[in-house]
Amino acid sequence: MEIDSAAPAVARGVIDIAAAPEVVWGVLSDIDGWPTWNPSIASAELDGELVHGSTFRWKAGPGTITSTLRHVDPPRELGWTGKTFGINAVHVHRLEQRGDSTRVISEESWDGLPVRLLRGRMQKTLQKALDDGLQSLGAEAERRAALEG
Repeated sequence: MEIDSAAPAVARGVIDIAAAPEVVWGVLSDIDGWPTWNPSIASAELDGELVHGSTFRWKAGPGTITSTLRHVDPPRELGWTGKTFGINAVHVHRLEQRGDSTRVISEESWDGLPVRLLRGRMQKTLQKALDDGLQSLGAEAERRAALEG
């Protein structure tokens, strides 16, 4: 799955996490649990199973986002699309084993009228959200790995 690289706002980030891909996947794929480790997410609820086509609703910032899972390949890739306030988002997390660690590559694109009108501000907002999310994911996965080890 690919993001829209030509969208007005595109963010990318990479983090190396001292945990196995299965541990990182366990954190990332538990959508209902996102608010327990990511302070920017107020609520999240997956409708049904973690499979292609399932939807989930989550609240981050001022809006509730309705997203659809588009790619589920445990423990390697999780991707979804979402819409809120006229913004169309595409997000992909890729997990790569690196010895005893996992490299997570996260990419997201935003398109829509609000993004085109406020391109610079939206770009900064998106990049900060992505960077903060990766840091929170890393901290939680490493915490869980330490408990297992």
